[in-house]
Amino acid sequence: MDRLSLLETLIVALDEGSLNRAAQRRDMTQSAISQQVKQLESLIGHQLLHRTAQGVRATRSGELIYAHAQGLLSGFDRMTAELDQLNDSFSGDFRVSVNSFLGRHLIGPMLLDLDRDHDDLNIIVRVEDRLVDVVRENYDLAIRTGRLGETDGVGRRIATMETVLLATPAYLDSMGRPEHPEDLKRLKFIQHHEEQTKGFFPLTRDGTEVLAPVRVGFTADDPDLIQHAVTNGAGYSRVPLFFVQDMLAEGVFEQVLPGWSAPQKDIFAVYPSRHGVDRRRDLVIDGIVARLDDIHRKRPAPHLHAVTG
Repeated sequence: MDRLSLLETLIVALDEGSLNRAAQRRDMTQSAISQQVKQLESLIGHQLLHRTAQGVRATRSGELIYAHAQGLLSGFDRMTAELDQLNDSFSGDFRVSVNSFLGRHLIGPMLLDLDRDHDDLNIIVRVEDRLVDVVRENYDLAIRTGRLGETDGVGRRIATMETVLLATPAYLDSMGRPEHPEDLKRLKFIQHHEEQTKGFFPLTRDGTEVLAPVRVGFTADDPDLIQHAVTNGAGYSRVPLFFVQDMLAEGVFEQVLPGWSAPQKDIFAVYPSRHGVDRRRDLVIDGIVARLDDIHRKRPAPHLHAVTG
């Protein structure tokens, strides 16, 4: 067992506060995790963890090793990334975290195409809606919309998506179609967990912005569940236009307050460091922007706007 791997096990154990959760994250048995920690303690000559019924925490020696280990692993990752740039090919493991909506409907298929085109590149995708820390959790890239959360990584906006408010015609028949933003308080809003509207969101028309009241009736972290709720008449929601334009045209859904524009949703790329070039990361980001541009060109109106620079 190499020393860097032992240090990584210690970091994961302390981040999770549990040998069991560390084993799940490292795809190992709890016994193997415990043995690696003991091997590192024997190598260092100090006890590094306090083991309790509630989990594990660092000793003073463990805190010191933890801080230095993060720097060593980060430096090793930068070194290997820079070595990769010496080759013309794209190779190695590349870990990506993407939320469920983008992962299923936009980015996942694009990553499959990239993986097929580059034999030596192994793209590892985690589809998850939680906010991740790309540095502490050892991701090469995270793609998120809306909020970034707390992370030591670098966030860069790469695109925006136009969104619309929509509901089923039957729901609007029963509740009445809003004519003004303030009429939205009659309807129930089906909210994605990251929205956090806090009772209002801005709508614009002819350059004028109005804070429309929002009455949240249901919150979920799964886009399919939100679509199911809207389809079954539980309320209205805000979704990216490119995803539902065909269903709007077919009459499955109806736009709420069509004369008003809902807020755009930003797409961010988050990665561990702005220092050093990672061609694999740039390949993935460029692929996402290209896929958005392709969707834009196929639509009669400008629904998606890539961000340059």
